[in-house]
Amino acid sequence: MSWVVIALLSAGMSAFVSLLDKTVLYRYARTPLTLPLLVGIAHPTLGVVILATAGIPDDVVWSAAGIALVSGALFGLFGMILMRVLFTQEVSRTIPVTQTAPIFAALMGLAFLNETLSALQWAAVFSTVAGAALLSLRKDGGYNTIFLHRSFYLLIVGANIFAVANILGAVAVDDLPVLFTHAVRSIGLGGVFLAFSVRKGPMSDLRRFITTRSPALLFVAVNEFLIANTALLLMLWALSLGPVALVTALIGTRALLVVLYSTGLALVWKGFLGEETTSGTLVVKLASAVLIVGGVVGIAI
Repeated sequence: MSWVVIALLSAGMSAFVSLLDKTVLYRYARTPLTLPLLVGIAHPTLGVVILATAGIPDDVVWSAAGIALVSGALFGLFGMILMRVLFTQEVSRTIPVTQTAPIFAALMGLAFLNETLSALQWAAVFSTVAGAALLSLRKDGGYNTIFLHRSFYLLIVGANIFAVANILGAVAVDDLPVLFTHAVRSIGLGGVFLAFSVRKGPMSDLRRFITTRSPALLFVAVNEFLIANTALLLMLWALSLGPVALVTALIGTRALLVVLYSTGLALVWKGFLGEETTSGTLVVKLASAVLIVGGVVGIAI
């Protein structure tokens, strides 16, 4: 199967992951750390099961395994930032900003790998940043001015972390089987989530979910064990076959898919997950997502 198809499948599934994450945070969780706690329990469990089932390769390169663990930990840190913002912000405004990661992958290559950018790629950089900025613009009713929402800057930091995690993941998978690398990354990811979320509030939420048999548990189980796990595995598989910048750019189409999914659902069910559906916000969301996707694809051309 082509790595292009694999990356696009990962992007499509990741968009659903974001919607399900937002559903749990918006409808069921009382703290922004409740979902990270559940994810932190699910992914290390999954990683250990994979290692126990598939085994550890006899010729494993332990330095590469360490890189895979760091890659997973960084992905976990990115996930923590994303979920913290999703707790209060619209999913269609949050995800597109995080998909600016290929910009930082390209700039890191320029700084540390002596890679160069073409004029088209520099134009793509500006297009992506403009799209991200447009999506985060807000109008302050008190002063009637336009400004960037504070979450924009946090998400940009997260995009940087996501770019590094992808680069390290590609480095690790050069020396390790994809499935083994995925298992190690899952353990690193879950460890970071647990480190942040083992707190009184999230633990209380978890007990409430169990005693009331909350649908949130089903959402998380389907999302993390099936959809998110498959999306992450597909992304790693694509990184093992194709260029990091181009794979990351294709994963960036997740932004447009999230906007289309969430906006479509909000038009059918008004107020779905707190999404705004006025004509003005719809134009801004779609224009921003198109700029970002066009930019990240242009970077890799």
